[in-house]
Amino acid sequence: MNEIDRAPIEDTRFGAITVRQTGQDRLEVDGDAIPRVTLERDPAAEADPQIAIGTRDPAHLTMRIEGVEVGLLPAKGRLSRHSYRVDVEYGGAEYRLVPDSVPSSRLTRDGLHLGDFSSDGDETVIADWREDCELRPADAAIGYALASAFGTGAQPMWMMIVDGVTSALP
Repeated sequence: MNEIDRAPIEDTRFGAITVRQTGQDRLEVDGDAIPRVTLERDPAAEADPQIAIGTRDPAHLTMRIEGVEVGLLPAKGRLSRHSYRVDVEYGGAEYRLVPDSVPSSRLTRDGLHLGDFSSDGDETVIADWREDCELRPADAAIGYALASAFGTGAQPMWMMIVDGVTSALP
């Protein structure tokens, strides 16, 4: 499917949301009920094929919400799940998307758990919102953008260690 005939994702709280990736260079999230988010990688930066947006280096990434640049800080992504977190500052709030299981990541705003996202780092993103908190349109826009750009979920450290040891054995 090209982006013209891409069917939007039907979010349970915010309606139709469209996620578009242009290679590893640009990502856009929009919908009638949420602000537009764009995330761009500096085209001069080398693209890592393991990351949908091509890098976790904040010096090579620019995120904008409704055209206004926001603070974006992806962690390096090493051994622990926490090392795959991505932080965003927007509208006086601090957002964090951090893996909490193998397939999904938890989105928080100022430490409040808003919901869980699942994505393989592509245009298909699934959001499972918590019913016991008040959600803002920016919550969805940021969550969908981060899940699509960086993917979700991570193995626990002990599984990574076992995989490393197992692959080193003859």
